[in-house]
Amino acid sequence: MQTLQPRYILYTPDALNHRGQAVLERYSDAERIVIKQHNRLPDLGLKHFRAKSDLLVLGRLKTLVNKDNGRSADYIAPSLANGCFGGCTYCYVDRNKPLNPITLFTNTEEILAEVDRHALHLPWPRVPAQTDPTFYVYDIGCNSDVSVDAQLSDAIRTAVAFFRAHPRAKGSFATKFVNRDLLTYDPQRKTRIRFTLLPPHVSKLVDVRTDPVAERLAALNDFYDAGYEVHVNFSPVIVYGNADDRQAWRHDYRALFRQLDASVRPEVKAQMKCEVIFLTHNVAQHALNQEIHPQGEALLWRPELQETKTSQYGGENLRYRHDLKRQMITIFRELLQDEIPWCEVRYIF
Repeated sequence: MQTLQPRYILYTPDALNHRGQAVLERYSDAERIVIKQHNRLPDLGLKHFRAKSDLLVLGRLKTLVNKDNGRSADYIAPSLANGCFGGCTYCYVDRNKPLNPITLFTNTEEILAEVDRHALHLPWPRVPAQTDPTFYVYDIGCNSDVSVDAQLSDAIRTAVAFFRAHPRAKGSFATKFVNRDLLTYDPQRKTRIRFTLLPPHVSKLVDVRTDPVAERLAALNDFYDAGYEVHVNFSPVIVYGNADDRQAWRHDYRALFRQLDASVRPEVKAQMKCEVIFLTHNVAQHALNQEIHPQGEALLWRPELQETKTSQYGGENLRYRHDLKRQMITIFRELLQDEIPWCEVRYIF
């Protein structure tokens, strides 16, 4: 796993608690720049990938809201961080920000206190749902990759310990990295890690600067042994192949399912479930991708298969045409049932 080595640390004064100070000390060679707001950054002349590599922002999250979800989790917790070292071509966070370096919110205890307050006000015992039969699930990595964030501060270790002890809540996050430091966190099945899987050759094109799929597969048993609940994400499912060969993506997912089946032990399979999300794309992101990684963009931009969709946040995105997507979902379910019938689909869309 690559390690972030920022050249600049931008920080708001209210972010310099013990955690913020520890980050400054850790990266003592980085130039420090005081800013007024963590979401309004000065122009340092850095482009997309360079900003992700060279900038680290420290801020204090002031809006503490647990958002309803019902898919990956019951609620999206207030963000411990925003942004990512990776440069995945389909990233919905990137499409909403002109620059997207990692911003660490250093008021971790305040954020977790809000999660605690929220969870303790919910009906108990909870009604079992696809998110979890027993606990309320809070996603702590919706806008970042927790495996990367854990390299930078103790916030993730603190969050895992919080959920380990909580009587009603458990944590969850998706990742495309393998950070083996997380194996020492002792989650006691109260944190769910969801490894994102794509066909390996596709991942190389679109999961820019993330760990290879083979490494993610090799880590599944280890994270289960360390006490995590281990699930997988098939996300985004990208449909590709020319007009004469619509089978290409099916063949590759069949091979991926077989790789997964061979990678995990029976006791890991018994608790593993999956989430399936078909690609959503964006016109502005398409323009950026044409400049910085056109090979991957050739897989994403398929106007003959796509239609406009207005997102829940009001943005104009592209998704696979409704009539075609129904067929794609049916095909995907059939492939999964053929190869890994032990892997229950928590949700698919």
